[in-house]
Amino acid sequence: MKNINTKLEKYAKSCDDIYLSSQLKKILKEAKKEIKAIKPNDLYTIAKDIILIDVREPEEFASGYINGHTVLTIPRGKLEFMAIEKIAQKYGQDAKIVTYCLKGPRGFLAAHQLKKLGFSNVSSLEGGILAWLKEGNTIHSYLGELSLA
Repeated sequence: MKNINTKLEKYAKSCDDIYLSSQLKKILKEAKKEIKAIKPNDLYTIAKDIILIDVREPEEFASGYINGHTVLTIPRGKLEFMAIEKIAQKYGQDAKIVTYCLKGPRGFLAAHQLKKLGFSNVSSLEGGILAWLKEGNTIHSYLGELSLA
């Protein structure tokens, strides 16, 4: 268990360098103004018909995901191309959607882009999957249920 936690934290630290760009910070700030932030434990109070969209890359998803009734994995780089087919055609443009990534920024950017694409009920998990785990919640993978504890 410690090995997976160490890998997640090491990867999260390397992601910090990406977010140093002032232009990216500006875009992220705009996204956060327009998208509702969901606290990790608030996911428990949201209706069961919510669609969780993990926007991390496939290898990140394989390391563990937040379990829900409907969980989709759509990498951030493919979101615009897959949103209509994987979300709108099956669930509609007014489906309740919560996006998430490792630390939060990609989730907010994805939610913002979904809103621009016409999805009306989109929010993002504040702090991503790491915040989810730090609150004592678990993730699921082919290894079973995992936690930071």
